Amino acid sequence: MRGHECHHCKQWVEEGEAHDCWTTTESALTRDLSEDLQDAYERLRETAADFGQQRIYASHHCIMFARKACYFFVRPKRKALELVIFLGRRVKAPQIRRATPSSKTKVAHVVHVTHRDEVEAPITEWLAEAYESSDALSARLKSVTNPPKPPAARRPRRYARPHPVASARRSR
Repeated sequence: MRGHECHHCKQWVEEGEAHDCWTTTESALTRDLSEDLQDAYERLRETAADFGQQRIYASHHCIMFARKACYFFVRPKRKALELVIFLGRRVKAPQIRRATPSSKTKVAHVVHVTHRDEVEAPITEWLAEAYESSDALSARLKSVTNPPKPPAARRPRRYARPHPVASARRSR
């Protein structure tokens, strides 16, 4: 039989067989986690869902939580859940492993969660702040990157062509 090996997942795909190795789900990403990490993820998801309307979806190796733009995501790892929370300010706290600018207006804060009991203040407060400020930060980012253009001013041309009459007079 003819077929090929997928260069992404290295799985053998028979000719004519449907194959989509990029599609993933929340359950697929959390299925192999330990019981403590699954409980921690459920608590994170419940906390975020209580904030209000949003999209929660899986994307490659992460589970994204977004309004208009992503305000935090969870990257399930073998020993911990890696949260990346986008805030409009830099926060210093023992729970935060790293804080790096992710755009002109947002700072990405990396937090590792290993147990359900860790999903409480201040982490839940940072998630709520990220949810509340998400749309404003995204709108501010658009205005910073695409400022309104001033009206076009008439600029003199540097290398204007000589006027035909004037050049004829000079050449005499």
